[in-house]
Amino acid sequence: MKKTDVAKKALALHKKLAGKIRIVPAAPIRNREELSLVYTPGVAAVSSYVAKNPKEAKYYTMKGRMVAVISDGSAVLGLGNIGALGALPVMEGKAAIFKTFADIDTVPIVLSTQDPDEIVRTVIAIAPAFGGINLEDIAAPKCFEIERRLIEALDIPVMHDDQHGTAIVVLAGLINSLKVVNKKLDTARFVILGAGAAGTATAKLLHVAGARNIVVLDSKGIVDKNRPEEHKRKLATFNAEGISGGLKEALKGADALLGVSGPNLVTADDIRLMNKDAIVFAMANPIPEIMPEEAKKGGALIVGTGRSDYPNQINNSLAFPGVFRGALDHNVTKITYEVKLKAARAIAALIKKPTPDYVIPDMFDKRAPIAVAKAVR
Repeated sequence: MKKTDVAKKALALHKKLAGKIRIVPAAPIRNREELSLVYTPGVAAVSSYVAKNPKEAKYYTMKGRMVAVISDGSAVLGLGNIGALGALPVMEGKAAIFKTFADIDTVPIVLSTQDPDEIVRTVIAIAPAFGGINLEDIAAPKCFEIERRLIEALDIPVMHDDQHGTAIVVLAGLINSLKVVNKKLDTARFVILGAGAAGTATAKLLHVAGARNIVVLDSKGIVDKNRPEEHKRKLATFNAEGISGGLKEALKGADALLGVSGPNLVTADDIRLMNKDAIVFAMANPIPEIMPEEAKKGGALIVGTGRSDYPNQINNSLAFPGVFRGALDHNVTKITYEVKLKAARAIAALIKKPTPDYVIPDMFDKRAPIAVAKAVR
């Protein structure tokens, strides 16, 4: 389907439905007796009980099954800083995915502020109603500070999906890709094109998983220890060989290229600089860093994108529904690196015999959220 056709159909659908989310009561109110149990006078007993026993609130209220999907609209998909209202359709979409794939109820919340302090205060203030906080489409580098402060302040799981959902699925795909090409995580060289939220989180998770040679680039070239941004100076420490320069220098002798940046930044000639049986995950949407046909022309054996019309779709929907389902089910209060590693390995393990065109499960594979939820303990 052409992009213009998708856009027209999406606009028509959203206008017809007036948004994608509905609030439906779990308990019917058909008569006075049912009203007295759902609301006054019966609800007073529930309010008194949870006020005295706050840890029991998750069993008597929506808290135990409800996640807040929160954005400030500062980095919405590939659209950039389009603000709160621009973010709302995307947050509704995330809410629909939560419900569809993991049966988790969510509330999309968009904020009319992009100030980190105000965002943190606001989320902390509304957190009592929720069992988890899913941050979304918040620009780097402030997203790192916001997530860190919320994790420290709250006793419920907090995860910025743009960072960690992406990193989990990328690692899952790499686990299987490395099996196909018979290479090892600790000896392969990984090049990450993009040093924003997704690139930073992917580099960190790869490092925790055992990767020892990770070269990260931004628009200025390979990041080094002289960068003013703290998170980029940290990324520079993963560059074990001390490679400097730009994309061509990074790709020479590399085993995997992970693109989380923008369209058409890589050519087939660039891919030819890589080692034999190269792995290329070009994940910019809707137009990747390099189209699969061009990557294959350059010698890549395994190619993944963020798109659904090519094999190996790297989609964070494989991760975040199961992560929060597992966190809610098993009373997990922190989404640690151990949790993320378990989630990635669980996704990868769903493919018993990976091939170049099948290194990651389809996002509609119903086993994925179940496997991830079981792994999150």
